[in-house]
Amino acid sequence: MAKFYKIWLVFDPRRVFVAQGVFLFLLAAMIHLVLLSTENFNWFEIAAMKAAGG
Repeated sequence: MAKFYKIWLVFDPRRVFVAQGVFLFLLAAMIHLVLLSTENFNWFEIAAMKAAGG
């Protein structure tokens, strides 16, 4: 484990961090879209029902 820093000699840190950021953003977007497609967790429709008095 002491020589784990050598992984950065194989991978470019800038590309790794950009790829990680893109992956996490796409994962978050996918999770939000999945939640919006469910009936219990669609916060737009829940807010609309509360605003309509239901």
